[in-house]
Amino acid sequence: MDRRPIGFFDSGLGGLTCIPYVMKALPDERVIYFGDTARTPYGSKAESTIRSFSLEIADFLVENGAKMIVIACNTVSATCLGDLRARHPGVPMLGIIGPAARAVAGRCGPENRIGIIGTKATIRSGAYSHEILGLNGALDISQAACPALVPLIEEGIIQHEIMDLSIKYYLDHFLSYNGIDTLVLGCTHYPLIRGNIQRLYPSLDIVDPSEEILSSIDGVLADMGMRAGKRPTGEADAGRGARGPDHVFYASDLSENFVNMINRILGPADFNAAFRSIRL
Repeated sequence: MDRRPIGFFDSGLGGLTCIPYVMKALPDERVIYFGDTARTPYGSKAESTIRSFSLEIADFLVENGAKMIVIACNTVSATCLGDLRARHPGVPMLGIIGPAARAVAGRCGPENRIGIIGTKATIRSGAYSHEILGLNGALDISQAACPALVPLIEEGIIQHEIMDLSIKYYLDHFLSYNGIDTLVLGCTHYPLIRGNIQRLYPSLDIVDPSEEILSSIDGVLADMGMRAGKRPTGEADAGRGARGPDHVFYASDLSENFVNMINRILGPADFNAAFRSIRL
């Protein structure tokens, strides 16, 4: 039994979209999350800058007891996963791209037209195409960077005409010109606008990496004997005030919007959590 938390990090609040799947499927696991909201977005930054920020965050999570780290950021997964694994070889380090690539390669065939949308850095890296084609070379893949979407999402501008117009600006021509029928949300912010995309393009089959990574997390916990196990009865009965928080959410800029987005994604705060601000 390993009661240490699972660490998650992202350039901002997008990586929060992974957390509901973990809480539902693995209710005994604890979470420690870091969102680098003061320095978001990462997708338009130099790779050396992304690497420097990511190593700082990984160090912080390890110092705070994370038993494994989920890089809930496509940009970081695409650019410096190897550097992070080299920095902490004893800590399982999962990128978000591999599980989604396996899902696409497994359920799509030559008849499908696959589209990948993400930040400039993710698309420039070609990481999704490389991973997917390495598993199924018969697939047809097109990519598009959508740099304005993350800042809008970080500002909470989701159920608004501006968001729909921005999505259409990026996707109308991209989807029609390439005949896309399967769309990979290559940024963990994008599940927050999945409803918008599905409403605007109802025939699309959407692949959400935030959901696909759950099986990899579960597999690592099982293979390495890291499952938390059931909380002892005394601890479970002690109540929130008698023990520390089950989940801790850090942000480099703990804005009201960040807390509101946690409640939006996870539901009203009926879980035992703490919200903390820290600059690295």
